Amino acid sequence: MTLSLTLIIIIITCVISFTAFSNNKIYSDLIFYPPAIAHHNQWYRFVTCGLIHADLGHLAFNMFSLYLFGDLVEEAFNMIFGPRGKIIYLAMYVLALIICLVPTYLKNKNNEYYRSLGASGAVSAVVFAGIFLQPLNKIGLFFIPPVIPGFIFGPIYLGLTAYMSKRGGDNINHSAHFWGAVFGVAYLIVTCYFLSDYKPVQNFINQVSGYFG
Repeated sequence: MTLSLTLIIIIITCVISFTAFSNNKIYSDLIFYPPAIAHHNQWYRFVTCGLIHADLGHLAFNMFSLYLFGDLVEEAFNMIFGPRGKIIYLAMYVLALIICLVPTYLKNKNNEYYRSLGASGAVSAVVFAGIFLQPLNKIGLFFIPPVIPGFIFGPIYLGLTAYMSKRGGDNINHSAHFWGAVFGVAYLIVTCYFLSDYKPVQNFINQVSGYFG
């Protein structure tokens, strides 16, 4: 049996996260800490912070979300890009880890008290790429059952995330969620434009238009 890239990412992330739960040194070495990047060139932290999580609930939510959307997006990429699909999918995930944290880094590069961790930004990129590919799929959040079409859920989520990021005070990096989601859609559009004949924007418009009859 061949494992999907999505499942491999989940397995690696779970193994490292579980190891870090009982090893503070791993947390310290891998966490996103802007001053260590700005003053010690530890750029790897943009990526390694996505391999650790605050607790089991944080890990479970991210990996479950990735599991729900990852295979759909990975399979779509394989169809759209052919043999290059898996590489392009993996590149999206890794680049999302980096891009989603750039605004956070610029804001906190000299803040010795700031730290961030988790794969939420990359997972958001996968989720929103999935929404853009299949905007009519029903989605839920927390206690809300999956009854909201993705094209409606997406703007609501982005609006709430932008508001929570501006408000702050809850120790959650909402900025990473927001920019990860935006990156996922932008990455899909750009890679399709240069590397395939698939037109994701037109496909999105056609599906949403069909929804309204």
